Amino acid sequence: MIEVVLNDRLGKKVRVKCNEDDTIGDLKKLVAAQTGTRADKIRIQKWYNIYKDHITLKDYEVHDGMGLELYYN
Repeated sequence: MIEVVLNDRLGKKVRVKCNEDDTIGDLKKLVAAQTGTRADKIRIQKWYNIYKDHITLKDYEVHDGMGLELYYN
């Protein structure tokens, strides 16, 4: 179990607990449940790399306590 911190740079910082073998799509669903935003309107990225829904957190080397950027489409 890892904890990922997502910051939308508008004052909202979300901490989500998930597994390393979860996909980015699963992470979006967890974030959507906490923020009240629809999962298909969320974009997760790190710098300029936009994370794809079907790839796991382990493949992107997302570790415990790592910060990602949260954007709304």
